[in-house]
Amino acid sequence: MRCVIARFPFELTKSGVLETMKGIKPEPVTGESVVIGRRIYPVKQVGQAVTRQDRRDFSVGEVLRAMTQLGFTCRGLPRADTPTRGLSPLQQASAMLGAPATV
Repeated sequence: MRCVIARFPFELTKSGVLETMKGIKPEPVTGESVVIGRRIYPVKQVGQAVTRQDRRDFSVGEVLRAMTQLGFTCRGLPRADTPTRGLSPLQQASAMLGAPATV
């Protein structure tokens, strides 16, 4: 499939992306992500590996569009948990850290 990322044309295939990402350890995901094989990669990491360009040169949207067209599963931003009403500031901070509050 021919696609344009950062104003440069690329001829990408699903098997080519799989081969490129084989052996690359996924970085922690903090935003949009792409599922490649059984691993979840940040979009910018995939874009950098596939295009060999600096991450600042392309947008997340360009890579997401290309990966979606190739048939990969793409995920959006993780949903932020809404704060629970009625908690004290100590309980809210404790809940954000994932530990139970003891009052």
